[in-house]
Amino acid sequence: MNLSILAKNSLIFALDVPNRKEAERYVRLLADTVGCFKIGLELFIKEGPDVLKIVKQHSSASIFLDLKLHDIPATVHSALRSAATHGIRFITVHGSDGGQILQTATEVKGLGLEILAITVLTSISESELGGLGYKDGLSLRQLVLDRANIAKKSGCAGVVCSGEEVALIKQKCSNDFKAVVPGIRPIWADIKKDDQSRIVTPREAISNGADLIVVGRPIRDAKEPSVAALKIIEEIESALSV
Repeated sequence: MNLSILAKNSLIFALDVPNRKEAERYVRLLADTVGCFKIGLELFIKEGPDVLKIVKQHSSASIFLDLKLHDIPATVHSALRSAATHGIRFITVHGSDGGQILQTATEVKGLGLEILAITVLTSISESELGGLGYKDGLSLRQLVLDRANIAKKSGCAGVVCSGEEVALIKQKCSNDFKAVVPGIRPIWADIKKDDQSRIVTPREAISNGADLIVVGRPIRDAKEPSVAALKIIEEIESALSV
């Protein structure tokens, strides 16, 4: 595959905007630049499935529905089957409750939906683990790896993790197990009130083995979002060419 196309397909833009009007503006602006649009809780709860139609109407990019499902297995299974009817590519399920929930991924494989397990949110730092009830001595990297292993065995297509854990996950879970990395901060990005703890640059994420990176604020808040997206794609290309 052409390196430019591969780099474009590796870039997911997070549509972290409050309404349909803003979503459509960014989709139109970035339709030819990014490979996938991520729709999260805020936008999906506000606009519902209609927001998926905006992406399909104005872009050929794939859709990542980032709802971080977390419920009893039967409910998650039903939600996944419903999600599959909307023609999306990725959807997230929390990986904190073990394989029983994640095994629903295997049951919907034939529907064309790729399930990504959330390992540990990139807003969480190692120092916070004790306060969240985890035993002393458990490292964040080990927790992420444990959850990735369960996700792999359960039939998930991949995981969402920080760029700091990608290389280890690829080593332990195989190269064809997708690693999707948020918490991307280009060196030139000026992010105010950043709530991310485990961050990496686009180059670092791809060099470490990330298959796709999720970028929101560095593109959304740039004076020229399409220019910012192209700068990130150039950085991805540079990392891929090594």
